[in-house]
Amino acid sequence: MTKLGNKPNKRAISTVLTTIIILVASVVLGSGVVLYGTSLFQGGTQTEAMTVSGTQMWVHATDSNGLAWGAAKVRNTGDKVISVDKIQVRGSDVPFGNWYPDTALTASEFQQSLPHPGWSGVAGGLTADGACGGGETVNIDLAGVGDVCANAATGPVSLSTGQSAIIYFKLSNGTLSTLDSGINTSVNIFAGNAGAPQSVAVKGQS
Repeated sequence: MTKLGNKPNKRAISTVLTTIIILVASVVLGSGVVLYGTSLFQGGTQTEAMTVSGTQMWVHATDSNGLAWGAAKVRNTGDKVISVDKIQVRGSDVPFGNWYPDTALTASEFQQSLPHPGWSGVAGGLTADGACGGGETVNIDLAGVGDVCANAATGPVSLSTGQSAIIYFKLSNGTLSTLDSGINTSVNIFAGNAGAPQSVAVKGQS
C-alpha cells in the first residue's frame, strides 16, 4: 500500500504571507503619513514677515502743487523671500516708477535716520548730497556712514530673508498739501500680506 506524504498546509502559508503583506503595507503607509506631516509642518512654519521703521513724510512748505516725498526702512524678518509691492499714502498708491529703493546696505547705514537733503527746485526732485558716483536719481548722504544710491524701480522690491532696504518715494502732486504740515497721515507699506498701516506726521520742508 502506497503511503501519501504529508502535504504542506497551503492555508497556513497563505496566512503568513497575508500577515507579512499587511505589516509591510502598514509600515509604508505610516512612513508616508509621517513624511507628509513633516512637510506640512515645515511649510507651515515658513512665514512672510516684514518690519517697517523710520518712516518719514515731507511736503514742500511753499509749493502750491503739493510736492511731497516719503522714505522708509524695510526689513524681511520672515523665512521666505518677500516682494514689497505696495506703498500707499492717504489711500493713493505710489506707482513703482516713483519708488527709489536701495537694497545694498550695511547694518550701519540701515540704522541711520532718513534725512531730507533739500529740494531740487519745485519740479519734484531731491538735492543730491551723497557720493554715489553712478548718476543715481536719489543720492543721499546718511550721516557720513554711507549713502542711499537709487534709481527708479520697475516693479516690486524683492528681499531675501534678513535683507533690508531703504525706499525713498515721490507722491503724486496733490496727495498732500502745505496745509498737511504737522498732521498725521496714513502710510501703508506691504509685501503681500506682510506689513501694517502706519500713521506718520507730515513735515513741512522748505
